[in-house]
Amino acid sequence: MGTGKQEQQAATPYMSMFEGFRNELDEHHDRRERIIKASRDITAASKKIIFTLQRVRKLGQPVPQFVVKGNAQYWEIIENRYQSISPEVQGLGAYRYERNVTGGNQEFMEALSFQHYLETQTLIPYNDAASRIASMSGEGGAVNLTPEDYILGVFDMVGELMRFSITAMATSGELPAGKAKKAESTKQEAVEDQADDKMDVDEQATSSSHAEKPRNVLDDLRELRLQLEIFETPPGTKFESDVKKKMDVMRECVDKVEKALYGLTVRGSERPKGWVPDLRDERPAEVESY
Repeated sequence: MGTGKQEQQAATPYMSMFEGFRNELDEHHDRRERIIKASRDITAASKKIIFTLQRVRKLGQPVPQFVVKGNAQYWEIIENRYQSISPEVQGLGAYRYERNVTGGNQEFMEALSFQHYLETQTLIPYNDAASRIASMSGEGGAVNLTPEDYILGVFDMVGELMRFSITAMATSGELPAGKAKKAESTKQEAVEDQADDKMDVDEQATSSSHAEKPRNVLDDLRELRLQLEIFETPPGTKFESDVKKKMDVMRECVDKVEKALYGLTVRGSERPKGWVPDLRDERPAEVESY
């Protein structure tokens, strides 16, 4: 009797259909776990890249060779992980597993934008960041960098610029700044024949107008804060919630650099050697971690 029942159940057409569903779900969960593991490895390697970049002390020039050599292994790890998951996140998979890879993408974006800023004192464009990930994804197809991950990575990069600024002020006694640029003349020098009629004061004013004051990190942080504050997010989305959380932390990071620079400027001569700015606030900043 029992054997007849089993044969009848095995002959039911629904059994093979549900077995197919089971296999498909098993494959989905295995694929999801592989993507989560790769994303965590990308996050860990990106953090180590950032730690090494924090040893840089100058802006607007290539990072030192010890930084390049020290981070080479971590860039290789990130590239290997992107190549391992790139076939899994193509087509519909890019949207199905978007939330599983977002943590790694944001941390990678933070490391990439931080290094790009140290070298060029500019913010890396979205297309350049997406192209960098695509070049690391291999033949399996490009891993998608969403605009949301790009923006959230930039928010996190502000915190690294704050640490970079505070450390530089504590070690060198000044806020890092780029090189002075000469302002381009908008008019031709057609008044040379009238040079004899100019006063010395006029000549000094003219020569000084051709040199721009170099931008420092605080100038860039203030400009970045302004652009992020006017950024509008789609209402009712998780992206809006993430931006609100990171917005408060971003503002506090910029405020800390401002207060540290004010203290250094007003009473800098009274600071003992090895002084570190006091950044204690009444309430600690909430930083979201993965």
